[in-house]
Amino acid sequence: MKKVFVLGVGAQGSTVAQRLDEHPGVAEIVCADYDQNAVDGLVKTLRKARGVRVDGSKTQEIIAAARGADILVNALPVEFGKQALDAALAVKANYQDFAAPSNILDGSFDDLEIYLDGFRVLYGEYGKRFAKIGKTAIVGTGSAPGLICVAARRAVRELDSCDTINMLVYDGGEAKRFLPFWWSPVVALGDMAENGVAFIDGKLTLTEGFSLPVSRKFPEMGGKEVTMVEHMHDEPIYMGINADTHFKGARNIYFKYGGVGIDFARPLARAGLLSREAVEIGGQMVVPFDVILHHLPPAPKYREEIREILDEGLVADEGALVVEAYGQKDRKDVMVDVHIFAPGVVESFERSGLTAEMYQTGQCGYLFTKMLIEGEFHQRGVISTDMLDDGQVDRYLGLAAEIDITLSVELKDDSH
Repeated sequence: MKKVFVLGVGAQGSTVAQRLDEHPGVAEIVCADYDQNAVDGLVKTLRKARGVRVDGSKTQEIIAAARGADILVNALPVEFGKQALDAALAVKANYQDFAAPSNILDGSFDDLEIYLDGFRVLYGEYGKRFAKIGKTAIVGTGSAPGLICVAARRAVRELDSCDTINMLVYDGGEAKRFLPFWWSPVVALGDMAENGVAFIDGKLTLTEGFSLPVSRKFPEMGGKEVTMVEHMHDEPIYMGINADTHFKGARNIYFKYGGVGIDFARPLARAGLLSREAVEIGGQMVVPFDVILHHLPPAPKYREEIREILDEGLVADEGALVVEAYGQKDRKDVMVDVHIFAPGVVESFERSGLTAEMYQTGQCGYLFTKMLIEGEFHQRGVISTDMLDDGQVDRYLGLAAEIDITLSVELKDDSH
């Protein structure tokens, strides 16, 4: 019987905790967050949980609260990653992170080499430390990154060699009320404020945010043409680092994003309103990013508030999650077209009382937790979700299918 420590009880952490409450192999869940009201509100709905207030910026507080845990699940924003990672090592727990700790070294996406050094430390030094205590740390465990990385691994299985991988995400779920993001606004807006990153000609490269558009007509959206652009996400970093070992020598890897959030953020970025640099306005120093963030509503996570949004009505309930892998099969140029199907906003709520974001990202994250609980990771050290072996890929996709998150895989001629 396992004890699981869930750090952060926002939309994703709370979803993981709810699913853990149903697992027969879990004896205790410790729900931790700086927001005591959020902790109390979640714990009262669970049978196996207790709550504790923890400041995620303080490693010793996490350690004190997490002692005895078999698994530490970090669902806090990326700036708390190092503290959570260090705490997992201190209490000798397996570790899971929805993102990847970006604060191992100081730096930003504007200084790509320093940022990449952080990943080298993560896989290298931290990997050795987790391996030494016989534990697994797995990062990037939501839907994107996470499920989409597993789908990319499934796609390249069809190829003898790979040249290009496109990960295309379109999020068109739109409420009538002002709700540009269905997940953490600080995470969403933070990503929108950054440059993108892509693996181009075998090298990780910064790209301009909102640039390099691609358009597709997705059948799951009725053939409607949509456009996706460069956007900061970790997938090209993971997969670029692992291109030769896990992606059959891919030379180009892109993550493209489109939809309501992009449409909201693009004009703000063009106007300089996503800048984190203070400017003087009317004699007052103001950080534009903080002003915008202050006016964004939080992500809905409780059943009653989700129901209220749905009762008000939706403008649209549509989206697509697609992987395209281009390469060679039997000496022919081909493209593997993988589409991921999952319940939309309304269906997610009808099934589970969750938003589509919580259903996909939170539950896809939980499936990695379930695999940790059930001892399905033989790797020791630090891995990202693009590093699963074929058996783990099949196991994960089988678990996803049980909650009606499924894949279609089609091999197409690309000779033209």
